[in-house]
Amino acid sequence: MAELIIFDDGKGRMGPLGDLRPVFALRSGGMLTYERIERALGQFVSGWWVQPRHVDSWSASNSRPVNTLPKGDVLLCVNGRWSGCGDLPVPASGEAILDGDGDVLVACLAPDEAQHLLETHDLPAGTKTQEMQGLPVYQHAWDLLNWLSETLADDLEAEPFSPNASNRAECAGEHPVSIDDSAVVFPGVVFDTHAGPIFIGPGVTIRPNAVLVGPCWVGGGSVISEGAVIRGHTVVGPDCRIGGEVGASIFQGFSNKVHDGYLGDSLVGSWVNLGADTVSSNLLNTYGEVSMRLEADGPRQRTGRMFLGAIIGDHAKTAIGTRLMTGTVLGTGAMIATTPPPPTTVSRFAWVTDDGIRTYQIDKFLDVARRVMSRREQDLNDADEALLRSLHADSTANGD
Repeated sequence: MAELIIFDDGKGRMGPLGDLRPVFALRSGGMLTYERIERALGQFVSGWWVQPRHVDSWSASNSRPVNTLPKGDVLLCVNGRWSGCGDLPVPASGEAILDGDGDVLVACLAPDEAQHLLETHDLPAGTKTQEMQGLPVYQHAWDLLNWLSETLADDLEAEPFSPNASNRAECAGEHPVSIDDSAVVFPGVVFDTHAGPIFIGPGVTIRPNAVLVGPCWVGGGSVISEGAVIRGHTVVGPDCRIGGEVGASIFQGFSNKVHDGYLGDSLVGSWVNLGADTVSSNLLNTYGEVSMRLEADGPRQRTGRMFLGAIIGDHAKTAIGTRLMTGTVLGTGAMIATTPPPPTTVSRFAWVTDDGIRTYQIDKFLDVARRVMSRREQDLNDADEALLRSLHADSTANGD
């Protein structure tokens, strides 16, 4: 069997969500994308290939080779922008499959040929290719929402489901509920599975009178607040604190939206804190197509979506009563404390108040990040700190 390499070709436009992680490490359903790829192919990854800025930070959290080829006579190189859903055939040695844009989805190559592909993003001369269209491949951040129905359904189908969930909460609907034995479900909780299954991971706490509508996924260690309404197609990553009303959104993990306020059709990074009564608009008054600018200096792009809330980068924070307009992007490390809604594109490490916008000083930002992470018994390692410092320096130099 060929050794599996999952690579990030750098062609995914993920906005702030791609700042601190490779594209395949995004939570794109209940699972991270690379976990779904491994499951789809039936084998674990033997090595990774990432963009230069992610080499040190990804190496610090992984034991498998990063940007160094694993041993093996044949290497199966899979594009980490593939969601892991749909039938992606494994090509024979010396062959590759391309998507409709000509990008490599998967290639089975000898080590020297694989090295050429991963370093140049071009296939070696003589590689036999075929084109395959229609697979869910991530081009832009909002594609995580476009394909969420498929990825979440795939992840839920792979989970074992509890035969006695109805003994632990009120269940309505024909789809199953999976509640880990270590999860705590308080009285008054309702699981509505008319539209899809519900997964409750290990160590989860669901406080009294919360309502969860399937399909949805609540990752290990997370807490759902009293009276919360978690609508369908919502993914709560590990160790989050979620309250109020949330629908059709993905939380990467370790983030707080513990108080009232609505968040819909949104993507939330890690270590985000949304202040009480922070609300997002996910629909224009005209019911028109939402456009957004993923980068402060980038073009405004049509998303093809009528419903689209906010994309919120890691370590971003909002004050109480913050209003986020339709299609808002908050950069990594942004701090929002304004009476009116903030701009619809907020730069990385922007400190936004009614007095204007200035840059969050990096040492003060890192002090806060360490304090926040310690509350989840996590540490900011040297590699991640270096990546944040580099991102801050680039943002300052570019005038984001």
